[in-house]
Amino acid sequence: MTETPEAAATDPISEAVAPGYRFEGAALELGGLMLNADDLSDVRIRIPLGMLNRHGLVAGATGTGKTKTLQLLAEQLSANGVPVFAADIKGDLSGISVPGESSDKLTARTASVGQEWTATGFPTEFYAIGGQGVGVPVRVTMSAFGPTLLAKVLGLNETQESSLGLVFYYCDKQGLPLLDLADLRAVLQYLTGDAAGKAELKTIGGLSPQTAGVILRELVAFEAQGADVFFGEPEFETKEFLRTAEDGRGIVSLLELPNLQDRPALFSTFLMWLLADLFHDLPEEGDLDKPKLVFFFDEAHLLFNDASDAFLDQIAQTVRLIRSKGVGVFFVTQSPTDVPDDVLGQLGSRIQHQLRAHTPNDAKALKATVNTYPNSAYDDLGAVITSLGIGEAVVTVMNERGAPTPVAWTRLRAPESLMDPAPAPEMEAAVKASPLTAKYAEAIDRESARELLARKLEEGARKAAEDARVKEMAREQKNERVTKKAERAPKEEDGMVESVVKSRAFKDFMSTAAREIARGMFKSGRR
Repeated sequence: MTETPEAAATDPISEAVAPGYRFEGAALELGGLMLNADDLSDVRIRIPLGMLNRHGLVAGATGTGKTKTLQLLAEQLSANGVPVFAADIKGDLSGISVPGESSDKLTARTASVGQEWTATGFPTEFYAIGGQGVGVPVRVTMSAFGPTLLAKVLGLNETQESSLGLVFYYCDKQGLPLLDLADLRAVLQYLTGDAAGKAELKTIGGLSPQTAGVILRELVAFEAQGADVFFGEPEFETKEFLRTAEDGRGIVSLLELPNLQDRPALFSTFLMWLLADLFHDLPEEGDLDKPKLVFFFDEAHLLFNDASDAFLDQIAQTVRLIRSKGVGVFFVTQSPTDVPDDVLGQLGSRIQHQLRAHTPNDAKALKATVNTYPNSAYDDLGAVITSLGIGEAVVTVMNERGAPTPVAWTRLRAPESLMDPAPAPEMEAAVKASPLTAKYAEAIDRESARELLARKLEEGARKAAEDARVKEMAREQKNERVTKKAERAPKEEDGMVESVVKSRAFKDFMSTAAREIARGMFKSGRR
């Protein structure tokens, strides 16, 4: 893979392009230079291996061969000892683990670009988010995922995103681990529903009960979609993506994304977390002879749709800085305009498949795409891009000095692995035999915010019950004292009356009184 392209002698396009693709070090072979739709030169188009951590873009309309280009790059990176990560959106990439199948059409294509094709399978590890699908489960804790990425998934506005950040801050300060969706839901329910929680909510500056309620409703809806399986423990260690096989080839890590259309924001944001986690964990490396990992971000437009400014800033910063960690990132999408300018400007290699210009918006996107390329030897680059055949692309990369190479209309080489999904039994057997299955397969549910809050509420309820019982006992004791006092008073009066009645004076008084009454009644007595 280090041969020098043969110099083309006569045509001006070959003379303009060939010198730009003569590299001294190792390089990935992309294909042959096309002079027009029919004529293929003997100039070979390549990418220096050391420039793969300067990032790249693979773009083109549906059905133009983007997935096969990704497969071609992944194969050669693996062969050069570079681990690869890719999201397997449609399941097609799983065939990279299986040797390809020859055909007359394939033989004709490989011969046209001077490719010595050999059926080859590459070391592959299969992953599945939360275990949904065939693969080693990949999970992330809610704390590690963070409020910014979660806000993107939930579709929150900037104010709500800021408020969600305050909830995470509150949990950190209160020692409430957020491991899964249930934990965060429990915290929000506590802050919005419990009397003690409402009091604590007032201490979190800038977080209104109404906003907390909105976040809670979105979270409940999100959980109802089945997203709870993505969050939890054991949390996946992204260093697993950096492994090489015993024969020195880089392991290709494929993350299955089933039913992408149901939760597009979640999947794309989950990939962004993987990339951010790599950035956090890896040491600074500077410029390396070859990347430590190349990360392919398929369906990249989903990541940027309706994203907040804070989220876009985070992506741009991660892409800009992760190069120094030895990681290259390739965005795969339909049009370069899907990628924000701050990110697009950092992508050193461009492989542009056919774009279609059937609508005014398509024409506008085509013009914008052409304007992002350096000057080319083709009279009308826009016409070239719209006339590209399947498996053809317009290419420009960074040379070994870091300067852009001339634009090259390229017929791409064919992958040497299977260009169809791998048989399901082989994938299942590979997952079962993986040493990572024992480490990540079984979910763990340790004590976290949900349990701690439940205990706190239980203790609060118990304390409230005790306080109520003490108050009731005090009330009962008070009533008892009043009753005893009331009972004692008549007895004392009775004793006093009894003593008076039995006295001699009282008896004399009563005799006298009786006589006087009798006199009055019967008119008797002296006159």
